[in-house]
Amino acid sequence: MKHQPLVITGKIKLKDFASDYCARLGKAETKEKTEKFGRQIGDLQQLLYANGSHAALLIFQGMDASGKDGAVRTVLEYVNPAGVETANFKVPSAEEAAHDFLWRIHKAVPRMGNIGVFNRSHYEAVLAERVLGLVPRKVWSKRYAQIVDFERMLVANQVLVLKFCLHLSRDQQAARFKERLANPKKYWKFSHADLTTRQHWVDYEAAYEDMLNATSHPDARWNLIPADRNWYRDHVVAATVARALEGLKMRWPKAAVDLSKIRIK
Repeated sequence: MKHQPLVITGKIKLKDFASDYCARLGKAETKEKTEKFGRQIGDLQQLLYANGSHAALLIFQGMDASGKDGAVRTVLEYVNPAGVETANFKVPSAEEAAHDFLWRIHKAVPRMGNIGVFNRSHYEAVLAERVLGLVPRKVWSKRYAQIVDFERMLVANQVLVLKFCLHLSRDQQAARFKERLANPKKYWKFSHADLTTRQHWVDYEAAYEDMLNATSHPDARWNLIPADRNWYRDHVVAATVARALEGLKMRWPKAAVDLSKIRIK
């Protein structure tokens, strides 16, 4: 089995990629490098905010316990929270359900200068809604193309879209669920709904595979992240975010007025 922090550019099979891959890196050394990337992201966010010409949207999808919260916390540790907008999409409200499935998503896209985080996203419309039979095939099968068009529109309007699929093994998910049940500080994380979802593991795996293959497009590729080891997962995500922000080639804005004529009395 193989794995890099895989940028999906063609058809893939999830079974071909190891969720426990770590490139033979040392844990302590890797965590140090992750922190450096985190500080770099903090610096780049200031540039993003100062310029106000781009926004960055980080999309996280993954099975329950794959570490979406942990990855966000680590990667954005040194970012000014005033410049971050987060959204977590649960069951649509009556108002949301009365609109198209992307209506509530578009409303949550970050403003220019900010970083946005989707902890689960519009992709639930081709994952949970598909697996649980909430919408028929003739509906969800058309959503792949609609999602791609939506993301292309965002990118064309200066929104950097970074998508991370956290690839977790079924055994590791079980271990994390058991850890939650054994630790009083993690009781709040446990939900019987997680066990219901686990019963549909094979169906979710098929839905994730179809999602990755249908919606990894040149404007917003999927990054398939090995998630069995938290420290390696966070390292790959942080490195990807830092390099993408750096790729915007931002500079500090020039003064809007002639500063040589300003006198502070």
